[in-house]
Amino acid sequence: MGRTSRWTSTPVSKGVKVYTLSSWKYFSDFINQEMLDYTTYVYRGHGNSEWKLEPTIDRLIKYPRSDKRAKHLERFKFATRGRRGPNPIKIEDENDWWALGQHHGLATPLLDWTESPFVALYFAANSAKAEKTKHLTVFAIAQESISNINISVRKNEALPLINNRKQTIKIVRPLSDENARLVSQRGLFTRGPNNVDLETWMTNNSPAGRTISLMKIIIPTTGMEECLRYLNRMNINHSTLFPDLPGASEFCNKYLVIDDY
Repeated sequence: MGRTSRWTSTPVSKGVKVYTLSSWKYFSDFINQEMLDYTTYVYRGHGNSEWKLEPTIDRLIKYPRSDKRAKHLERFKFATRGRRGPNPIKIEDENDWWALGQHHGLATPLLDWTESPFVALYFAANSAKAEKTKHLTVFAIAQESISNINISVRKNEALPLINNRKQTIKIVRPLSDENARLVSQRGLFTRGPNNVDLETWMTNNSPAGRTISLMKIIIPTTGMEECLRYLNRMNINHSTLFPDLPGASEFCNKYLVIDDY
């Protein structure tokens, strides 16, 4: 009997290519073989392969033209008074405010990404274990492709304006020192059009051809405890990704629920 393939793949369709791994154990091989020479991709992990690439606020506000988003952000700014330390830095950029809120659990229009595929795998595996799902997904998106598609969208006069703007994706890299987690996770954000998940945006706007703008790496969730143990040996865990007391607590809790963590 032949050996099971480490992974299979589909042809590129509207900028999206899907890889299916037969086990999480081949994830490192996949990165070494398929991704090592590509430096513009960033990654995001989902514990359930059925989850869309949509931010938390879009699940709560279903209308793209709603003014609830602006009111929500203003309410957050007001609520942070006196809670950012004795000498808080001045935040002027709207997306930096959203990023601060994202760090502290606010529903925002941002999606978290990381430059490390293994950090993305950690978040996916940790969530999959908690949710008891059958498959997880690690997404990889090419920042260069986002820039190229944005240029095309801006030039296309047939595409309508929504909220007085073209429907582009913005890459957000906050410079604020208030988010130590972002540094530890090698993190960044994307902000897309309201109520359009990122995969749909990609498929609607990607040109025909073989260019891979978005990869979906689907992995069965069998052996998630072993996967988390493996990542812990790589020093990828809550203690390193969340350099604060909640991170330390969750790191210690893992030893109670995963043998030989």
